[in-house]
Amino acid sequence: MELAWRRHAACRGLDPEIFYPVVDDDVDDAKVVCGECGVRETCLEFALQRREKEGVWGGATEKERRRILRQRRRAS
Repeated sequence: MELAWRRHAACRGLDPEIFYPVVDDDVDDAKVVCGECGVRETCLEFALQRREKEGVWGGATEKERRRILRQRRRAS
């Protein structure tokens, strides 16, 4: 999979710990960064395809990504 989009990610160069909070209540900082990112949707799709289990990807927590996948399965 092509990962060139990562070069344009707003999170590039930031401390990765921001995107891997211990509890979901601490995701606000990550979501702010993702909200300003031009490749947010690509990042989210990458995480959905890979079934990423941890972290905030494309502005979505693991729990939110599971919900997106369930909704997509229902819609298809």
